[in-house]
Amino acid sequence: MRKELGKITRFEIGIGGYNGAMFGLSVTLEWKGGGVQDFDGTWIREPDERCQWNKEDQLMCWAKMCQRVIDLMCKAKVEKTSEMIGIPVEITLGNGRLDTWRILEEVL
Repeated sequence: MRKELGKITRFEIGIGGYNGAMFGLSVTLEWKGGGVQDFDGTWIREPDERCQWNKEDQLMCWAKMCQRVIDLMCKAKVEKTSEMIGIPVEITLGNGRLDTWRILEEVL
């Protein structure tokens, strides 16, 4: 595990994720010499009999994503998603991949 100090360079709600087939929160985190992306959301399409999830699961996923957006914005002390750009973060990487990240509330 390694930690990097960086900032949010992209914070958007919309279509993205796997092959642009999902709806959710896309966040890009960058530090000197690197960057990672985080996506929190689920499939756009309606579930069918082949899916291992249902409409209720889909809506619950989006509700949790919206709550995460609210929590992140409160920690960053902002009122609009556009104000999340430049917010300082601590990024934890494991095996070169994003493990976790958090807003550095102590420096805001």
